[in-house]
Amino acid sequence: MKIFIDSADIDQIQEAFSWGIVDGITTNPSLIKKSYEKVQASGEKISMHDYICRILENAEDTPVSLEVIGPSEKDMTAQGRFLYETFNRIAGNVVVKIPVNPNLQLGGDHRYDGLKSIRSLAQSGIPVNCTLIFTPEQAWAAAKAGAAYVSPFAGRIDDMLRKRLGGEFSKTDYYPAEGKRDDDGNLVADDNGVYSGVHLVEQCVDIFQAYDLDCEVLAASLRNPRQVRECALVAADVSTIPFAVIRDMVEHPKTVEGMNAFCADVVPEYRDLLP
Repeated sequence: MKIFIDSADIDQIQEAFSWGIVDGITTNPSLIKKSYEKVQASGEKISMHDYICRILENAEDTPVSLEVIGPSEKDMTAQGRFLYETFNRIAGNVVVKIPVNPNLQLGGDHRYDGLKSIRSLAQSGIPVNCTLIFTPEQAWAAAKAGAAYVSPFAGRIDDMLRKRLGGEFSKTDYYPAEGKRDDDGNLVADDNGVYSGVHLVEQCVDIFQAYDLDCEVLAASLRNPRQVRECALVAADVSTIPFAVIRDMVEHPKTVEGMNAFCADVVPEYRDLLP
């Protein structure tokens, strides 16, 4: 499973790539806003255009998703072409991010515009990451329309199910991949047959493998290392992960304990042998 970093923060991107485990970057308007404002607050004068170029240049020739903001097929397609034509020349690594359904309300007039835009861009040779996937059917449709990636939002599905169950929770809290169940093993919450965010990812993977769809499942909205592990276990092609979660993936108290024990056991002769 490939690892993308879900960030527009240059410091985070550079640090994560220095570890040798990152295969790409995903951004969205919120992440870019937060990171761009951080740079401006530091006193650095840089345009938005140049800041995006900096992200692309630091991606080490790996794919970078840049998202459109338009609510219609016309807007999304025009914005997607602009992003690709303007920024792909920098490092040849732009992927255009398109929502599967840009409607601002259920049943609106633009429910199919995401698919139309994906089809139009894909036919022009522009790679698309279809975002805001919450059902396997949405992922299936996006793949058939020509998306190179689909991004099922695991964490947000978990949040929705937790809210239905009531009680307080933190977004970083673990939600079981097998779903919440009562003492008899019966599910107590699901979303039309999807009982966790990881289960959503798994269903997308199963459908794509069954029908040999040429599209990668990019697990998104991941909140903790265990969720990342479970996405790997269900054979997601990619997981896009916040910097803090990637950092936590290599932490364990027994690792620290072991390091302390090894260091305490080193004899002077062995220490002197090493550079």
